[in-house]
Amino acid sequence: MLTEQSAATVRATLPAVGAAIGEITERFYTRLFDARPELLRDLFNRGNQAAGTQRQALAGSIAAFATHLLDHPDDRPDAMLARIAHKHASLGVAPEQYRVVHEHLFAAIAEVLGEAVTPEVAAAWDEVYWLMAHALTAIEKRLYEESGGPGFRAFRVEERVEETPDVVTFRLRPADGGPVAGFRAGQYVSVRVALPDGARQIRQYSLSGAPGEAVRRISVKRVHGEAAPDGEVSNHLHARVWPGDVLELSEPYGDLVLAGAPDTPLLLASAGIGVTPMIAMLADLAAGGHRAPVTVVHGDRSPADHALRADHAAYAGKLPDASVHFFYERDAGRTARTGLADLTDIVVHPGTRAYLCGPLPFMRAIRTQLIGKGVAPADIHYEVFGPDLWLARG
Repeated sequence: MLTEQSAATVRATLPAVGAAIGEITERFYTRLFDARPELLRDLFNRGNQAAGTQRQALAGSIAAFATHLLDHPDDRPDAMLARIAHKHASLGVAPEQYRVVHEHLFAAIAEVLGEAVTPEVAAAWDEVYWLMAHALTAIEKRLYEESGGPGFRAFRVEERVEETPDVVTFRLRPADGGPVAGFRAGQYVSVRVALPDGARQIRQYSLSGAPGEAVRRISVKRVHGEAAPDGEVSNHLHARVWPGDVLELSEPYGDLVLAGAPDTPLLLASAGIGVTPMIAMLADLAAGGHRAPVTVVHGDRSPADHALRADHAAYAGKLPDASVHFFYERDAGRTARTGLADLTDIVVHPGTRAYLCGPLPFMRAIRTQLIGKGVAPADIHYEVFGPDLWLARG
C-alpha cells in the first residue's frame, strides 16, 4: 500500500514520530480548536479533551496504522478502521473534515519535529495519513448509505426508569411518529443535547433494548469525574431530561455485533455499564432460539449497582444452554460470587466467540484469561465506551 520509498522513510522515522506523538497530538488539538472553536463546542467530547484521553486515542491509532502498513504491506487493519469509522459516522463526520485535520496535524508535526521534517519525511507521512483518511471515508460512505445518511432525528422521551442510583433508562419514540430502523444487537446511537452554555455536545450510548422494538432504549450511567471533570451529557440527562422532553439521536452504528454460525458457543462478559450491549445481545439470542452454549459473566460493585440485573438474568434464563456468573465486590449473597470477575473455574467451550464490554483493565484481564483457555484472539471482540485507549496503551 505504501510506496517503497515512503515505507523506508516511515520505518526510519517511526521511532522519532512515535516518541513525539503525544506532543504532536496536543499541539494539533490546540491549533484545531483555536481555528475552529465550533468543533470543540459541538462535535468533540469536551470531557475527553480535558482528560487527554482523545489525544491518547488519536496517537495510538496513527502509530498502530503506520506500524501495520510496515508489518503487513498487503492488507489494511480493517478491524481498527471499522471501529473508528462507525464512531465517525455516528457523529456525522464529513469527508471535507479530513482536510481540516490534515492541515493542523501536519502543522503540529512540523512545529514539534522541526528540521527533521524534510520534504521526503513530510511526503511519506502525508501518504500514511491519506491512506488512512481515504480508507475511513470509504467505510463511512458505505455506512451512511446503509443508514440513510448522516444526521440526527428528534425522539421524545416516553419513559424514564431509575435502574440504580447512577443509571437511568430512557425509552424514546420518534417525535414525528414514524417508524424506527432496525439495529444489530450491540450497536449504539449518538445522542446530541443542548447544554446550558449553548454547546451541543454528543455522546454515544449502547441500545439496551431488544432489536425490533418500536422504540429506542438507552441506559445512561452518570459519570462522576473523580480525577477528570464530571460527565457533561450524562449528568445533564440525569438532572434535566424527563418524559415529554425531546432528544436528538443518530441512526445506530457500531461493530460489536453478534456474528458466527448458530451453533457457535458464545461468551458475553461485561462490567459496570458495559452490561448494556450484552442485554440487547441476550434478547436477540433468546428471540432467535440460539441453542449453543452461552456463558454470561458480569462484574459490578454490588447487586444494587448492577443495572438491568433482572433483564440480564431473565434473558439468559430463556436460553436452553446458558450459564450465568455474576461477581460483586460486596453483598454478593448466595446466588453470586464475591470479588472481581474471574474465568478461572468457568468452563469456556471450544470454538467460543467472546464479546467484552467494560473498563479497559477488566477487558484486558478477561481477554488474557480467554487466550489462556484456548480462545483465538480473532474471536475476542470488544467495545470501549469513550476513546479507544487499547491501541494507545499497546
